[in-house]
Amino acid sequence: MEKIIEKISCYHCGTECKDKSIEIAGKYFCCSGCMSVFETLEGKELGTYYEMENNPGTRVTPEVEKNKFDYLDDTEVEKSIIDFKDKNFTCVTFHIPGMHCSSCIYLLEKLFRINPAIISSSVNFFQKKVTVRFDNSKIRLKSVVKILVSLGYEPQITIEKNKTHSKKSFYVKNLYLKIGVAGFCLGNIMLLSFPEYLSLDKISEQSFRDIFNYLNILLVLPVMFFSASDYFTNALKGLKQKYINIDLPISIGLLALFIRSLYEIIYFGNAGFVDSLAGLVFLLLIGKLFQSKTFESLNFERDYKSYLPISVTLKKETSEFSVPVTNLKPGDRIILRNNEIVPADSILFKGTANIDYSFVTGESIPEQKVLGEIIYAGGRHFGSAIELEVVRTVSRSYITQLWNESAFTKKSSSSIINITNSVSKYFTIMILLIASLAAAYHLPTSLTQALNAFTAVLIVACPCALALTVPFALGNSLRILGRNKFYLKNAYVIEKLAGVTTIIFDKTGTITNANDLEIRFVGGELDENEMKMVKSLVRNSTHPLSKKIYDSILEDAEHEAYDFTESVSEGISGTVGGSMIKLGTIRFLFGEIGCSYNLLKKEIAKQALGTNVFLAIDDQVKGFFCFDNKYREGLSELLKKLSEEYKLALISGDNNSEKIRLKKYFENEQSMRFNQNPLDKLLYVKGLQQSGEKVLMIGDGINDAGALKQSDVGITVSEDITNFSPSCDAIMDATSFSELSKFLKFSRSTLNVIKVSFAISFIYNVIGLYLASQGTFSPLIAAILMPFNSISIILFVIGMTNFLAKRKGLLQSWSFKENIMKKF
Repeated sequence: MEKIIEKISCYHCGTECKDKSIEIAGKYFCCSGCMSVFETLEGKELGTYYEMENNPGTRVTPEVEKNKFDYLDDTEVEKSIIDFKDKNFTCVTFHIPGMHCSSCIYLLEKLFRINPAIISSSVNFFQKKVTVRFDNSKIRLKSVVKILVSLGYEPQITIEKNKTHSKKSFYVKNLYLKIGVAGFCLGNIMLLSFPEYLSLDKISEQSFRDIFNYLNILLVLPVMFFSASDYFTNALKGLKQKYINIDLPISIGLLALFIRSLYEIIYFGNAGFVDSLAGLVFLLLIGKLFQSKTFESLNFERDYKSYLPISVTLKKETSEFSVPVTNLKPGDRIILRNNEIVPADSILFKGTANIDYSFVTGESIPEQKVLGEIIYAGGRHFGSAIELEVVRTVSRSYITQLWNESAFTKKSSSSIINITNSVSKYFTIMILLIASLAAAYHLPTSLTQALNAFTAVLIVACPCALALTVPFALGNSLRILGRNKFYLKNAYVIEKLAGVTTIIFDKTGTITNANDLEIRFVGGELDENEMKMVKSLVRNSTHPLSKKIYDSILEDAEHEAYDFTESVSEGISGTVGGSMIKLGTIRFLFGEIGCSYNLLKKEIAKQALGTNVFLAIDDQVKGFFCFDNKYREGLSELLKKLSEEYKLALISGDNNSEKIRLKKYFENEQSMRFNQNPLDKLLYVKGLQQSGEKVLMIGDGINDAGALKQSDVGITVSEDITNFSPSCDAIMDATSFSELSKFLKFSRSTLNVIKVSFAISFIYNVIGLYLASQGTFSPLIAAILMPFNSISIILFVIGMTNFLAKRKGLLQSWSFKENIMKKF
């Protein structure tokens, strides 16, 4: 009869509880940390937190190490983190990856209720940031961080990122300011131009019209010389370098509008075209913002320093304290606790280390280390605390070698931008030539007609539609892909995706989930009591595989283990329930009991397993626990679709134990490479590029960093997009992995939309230039048509990209109001 297991969810975070031992007033918790948060909130009368969402919290570490955040007392570290500080107050902004719902916002903005020394806290949910202002005479930065940690919202503190944030922040703020100025001036210019729009000649006396027109001149000056300044600056820079970019013809068009407007207002008392000028600049800046607004909460330019911890526990004689890892030097003794990352190449001095190198080497199974062995930076330790002695500084560790390759200094460019700038060179020369010829043609008969022809050509032929097509088409596609959890570094990655010819997959953590191993028992069937005995034995081991076995057995561990022994990298043994139980390698079991295991070896060969833990009870081999990598859902269907259009390859730092299983996914056996170190991967990508291939590399760890950077497009697959991932062009949430084929097809469709838009713009310019050169096409009509053309191009590219996304299943619903108007 199948045993029915009652599942109990934690009242705070929703994690499944192992039992009912942690309980308050009928509410169950998975750990003491979650229970502690509940008690704190109830004590501060913040129970509303649980009424807003079911299980709103994130899992809390039951106990934070005493010295974990001591590094925040370091003056230099504090300066690099805080936003502002005076003698009374400090303001600091934290990135909170665990923020996920309205309850989180509610709690994080009520921090002052937790501690009165916190003056205020405000949340930016979309960027997952909280800004805290506190009285530094009553509470320190370290204590503020500890309060956040105690609530389950540990901030992601990365000093390196903070150094580059200010430049990006200034650019975005400056862009917003320019848009604001242009929008404000445009609105007021249109308001003052109402008499002209409605032809209210009887109401609008000439004196009032003149006042309004001159006010419009004043309003258009900041638009021209502040909001549009970047176009003129870039155009001049290009001319100084004897290079014509697209900003030059845009600048000429804006100058033509401005000068002709001044001429019309001052000499004839007409309204001029300042409204068209302000509107055009406003649209161009919106396009820039749309292009630059990628996913601010993600960091694509990350190196090994972002992966390593900021601080580490340093031991000196009998005292322990936290120091920044950058201060470590050879000979320092450091203490590493469970789940902490090795910050520098070190020698194991005390304890037993279980090191997971999967993020560095690609090897999916943790390694056990003994005293005297070297442990390289980047490995993650599982188990009880260990003591290490640093042998190399952080900057000289093995992990830094990955960033010494030329791949990390390579520069990329956009062919679309290059083509646009190239076309703009000939476009500018052609427009100036046509304008001059049109003026020369009409000059003998009419000076006014010649002037009209000259200015109308310059105005109507402004390549603003070309300038707007790329940012709005790519920007909207960027947004659509982001909604599908595929986050691009910038919009031009879409162009590179469209040109890919070869796709390379890493194995561990990419097509497999490194944290999700399938465990099967191969051999004779174990009865319920035998399973209980096995679980009772592995409960005493800190090895990651022992923990996996423990979690896989549903029966309770009812026995005590006597004479327990653990041989590093070999196995464990002990007397449980009166029987001798052994778990470990073939050598650990068979070297002592001396029985035949030929049949077992045949079974192993048939299974083609990578990692096996053998079981013997009272010297009788029962079989073995085998650990299989679990391939991502939809992998087979995805590879089948991709193989129809692309060359596929697999490259892994792991051994070839799963080669037989992988054959059903990768038909070409020559395309699978195993035991590849990071340099091998990088060189493999280089070799393909040298043969003319456009390479897309998909990986997840530091061992893939060089290949990701060297490839034409590097995509990192992540279980949590806010966690560290190597420097790359895109971050793909693991849940969207099976949608890769759709993303690639949509990228090609986006480029086709851009090409069609360019063709439409070209036809418009040909017709407009012909009419303008006749001299009968007034500058007023040209000034109206120019923003009309820009707006129509925007609507076309947004509408088409949304339509194509919906056809490919990337956009569930689409409406004009939701998907176009919200952009403005």
